[in-house]
Amino acid sequence: MKNKKVLLGMSGGVDSSVSALLLKHQGYEVIGTTLELFSEGSSCNNNTYLDAKSICSQIGIEHFVFDYKKEFKEHVINDFIQCYSNCKTPNPCIECNKHMKFGVMYQKAKELGCEYIATGHYAKTEYSEKYERWVLKKSNAGNKDQSYVLWNIPKELIKYILFPLSDFENKEEIRQIARENNLKVANKPDSEDICFIPDGNYKKFLENNSNIRPKEGNIVNLEGKILGKHTGLYNYTIGQRKGLGISNPVPLFVLGFNKEKNEVIVGEEDKLYKKEILVNNINLLLVDEIKAPIEVGVKTRYSSKIAKAKIVQEKENIRVIFEEPQRAITPGQSAVFYMDDIVLGGGKII
Repeated sequence: MKNKKVLLGMSGGVDSSVSALLLKHQGYEVIGTTLELFSEGSSCNNNTYLDAKSICSQIGIEHFVFDYKKEFKEHVINDFIQCYSNCKTPNPCIECNKHMKFGVMYQKAKELGCEYIATGHYAKTEYSEKYERWVLKKSNAGNKDQSYVLWNIPKELIKYILFPLSDFENKEEIRQIARENNLKVANKPDSEDICFIPDGNYKKFLENNSNIRPKEGNIVNLEGKILGKHTGLYNYTIGQRKGLGISNPVPLFVLGFNKEKNEVIVGEEDKLYKKEILVNNINLLLVDEIKAPIEVGVKTRYSSKIAKAKIVQEKENIRVIFEEPQRAITPGQSAVFYMDDIVLGGGKII
């Protein structure tokens, strides 16, 4: 008989709780796990473990907590700090998915004799006859689709990943299943914050956990003219308009940074648009290499719409050439490439 044992990552929220229920109803032998990733004062605290354990107990499956704080600090928190140190804006969920949920958790699944791992992400995996491989696809959840944050997972794992929520179109359907099955997390609010920064104050987190400190410098325009003072480069993001403390006849926006000179560079809105970008740290899921230019759809941040573009391999980097210029593209964020609804791959914006 085919092994149908699956290790499910559980956050104590409604998505992973309903995922456990659905997998059990589909005949899988489900083991729930909550990864302990960081210390107290976070959204992943004792309440999270208790909610996950309670749900597992209610639906009759095992639940384990595993301590991966060391690995999380090494791969996720240190990357977060390093990005801000280098005037980049990270997306820590992408690093967490690669190294934790689809890294150490998969290793743990194998240790426990599981063939599959599962999470409550809104995404889809399936075998593609056209590409003759397992592929990662967008889910049916529209704006809630989370395939964007999964581009960096190891492609050899795709055939072993289950996303029980792939065919649901909205969160209310999930909550309704939870209510019908008397799961106490049915109305638990979604967590919108970075999990290890529950109060949302990433500036305070950086100051408390790194050597990043407020360091005043100049705000300059593209010609180098000093227009005002800033309070530290990490306090600003590309596209920011408010809070610059400078008056100008036309609105000015943050365009970029000069780390060596400790300068924030500002300009008018039309300068925020780019026709081409470079990305590195490439991970290709659909193809093994890009031999010739490919027409794709590209997302440059989780909330952005897909834009038409052409991608071209240039040594270790990929050049993205957009059909229409894109606004406020931010180094450190990910550019994710789509062929229709399949994730071709992605990389980090330079």
